Amino acid sequence: MDRQHSSLHGSFRSKDSSSTTGSDPREKIKDCLRKFIAFMFTQVGVGALVVCYAILGAASFMHIEKDSPDEQLENVKQWRKSCAEELWNITVNNNIFNETAWEININKVLKVFQSNITGAVHTGYNGRSAEDIWSFPAALMYSLSVFTMIGYGNIIPKTVWGKIVTIAYACFGIPIYILYFCNMGKVLAQSFKWLYITAHECSRREDAMFEEGEIQQIKRKITVPSTACLWVISFYILSGTIMFGAWEKWNYLDSTYFCVISLCKIGFGDFVPGANITDSAGGSHLKLVINFIYVLLGMGLVAMCYNLMCEDVRVKVRELREDLKNCLDDITLKITVCMNDTKYYHQKQTRHIK
Repeated sequence: MDRQHSSLHGSFRSKDSSSTTGSDPREKIKDCLRKFIAFMFTQVGVGALVVCYAILGAASFMHIEKDSPDEQLENVKQWRKSCAEELWNITVNNNIFNETAWEININKVLKVFQSNITGAVHTGYNGRSAEDIWSFPAALMYSLSVFTMIGYGNIIPKTVWGKIVTIAYACFGIPIYILYFCNMGKVLAQSFKWLYITAHECSRREDAMFEEGEIQQIKRKITVPSTACLWVISFYILSGTIMFGAWEKWNYLDSTYFCVISLCKIGFGDFVPGANITDSAGGSHLKLVINFIYVLLGMGLVAMCYNLMCEDVRVKVRELREDLKNCLDDITLKITVCMNDTKYYHQKQTRHIK
C-alpha cells in the first residue's frame, strides 16, 4: 500500500510538474519563437521577410536622409547666385563697345561655374532636393538595390549615418536575399516543372492511352528543357520592355537594356524608372513600386531558370555518360568478336595446310 501510495503520489507530482511546465510562459515564448523561426525559413516566410526588410530599410533611409540639410544643394544655389552677380558686374563695369574683354571675363566666370557644377554632379548632385529624392518608393528602390547587389547609383546617401546604416543594411540583407533567391528558385522550379509535366502528360494522353505505372515512369524521366527556361525569361524581359518603354518614353532597345541589366544585377544606373525631375516633382512614384515588384519577381524567375537548367544539364550529362559507356561496350564487344573470328579463321587455315 505504501508503494502504491508513493507511486500515485509520484505520478500526480509528474502531472503537476508537466502541467506547470506546459503553462510556463517562458516555454510558451520559446515555443512561439521556434515556430516563428521555422516559418521564416519557409518559402512564404522568406518572401515576407525580404519585403518587410525592404520596407524597414526604406523607412529608415527616408527618416535619415530626408530631413538632413543638403549642403550640396545650398552650394549650387550659392554658385548660381554669385555667377549671376559676377556676370551682371562685368556687363555693367566693362565698356560695352569692348566686346573682346567682355567675352574673356564672361568665359572666366562661366568656366568656374561649370567646373563647380561638374564636380557636384560627380558627387551625386542631380538638381533635386532631399524631399524629392527620398520619397518612400525611391527609398524602397534604394533598399532593393542595396541587398540585391544591383546598385543603380542614381540615389546615394550623403549623411554619415546614412552611409553607416547602408553598410549594416547590406551586411544583414545580402544573406537574406541569398536565402530568398535559393528558396524562391526551388518553389518556382517545382511549380513550373509540375505545369510542364502536366502539359506533357495531357499531350501524350491524346496520342495514346498509358497505364498508371507508365505515367509515373514518365514523371520521373521528364525534365524541363533549357529552351523553355529561356522562353520564360525572354517573355518576362519582353513584358518589361513594353511596360517601361510606354511609361518612360524609352525606345525598345533602351528598355530591353534596362531589364537585362537589372535582372543580371549589373545595374549601371544610366536608366532608372522615375529618375527624372518632372516625375519626382509630380509625385509619380508608382513606377518605382512597379519596378520593385518587377525586379524582385524577376530575381525569383532567374533562380527558377537556373535550377531547372542545372537539372537539365545534369540529366543530359548523365545520359551522355551512359551513351558513351554503351558505345564503348559495343566497340569492345565488336573488337572482341572480330578478334575471335580472326583467331578462328587463322586456326582453320593452319589445320587445312596441315
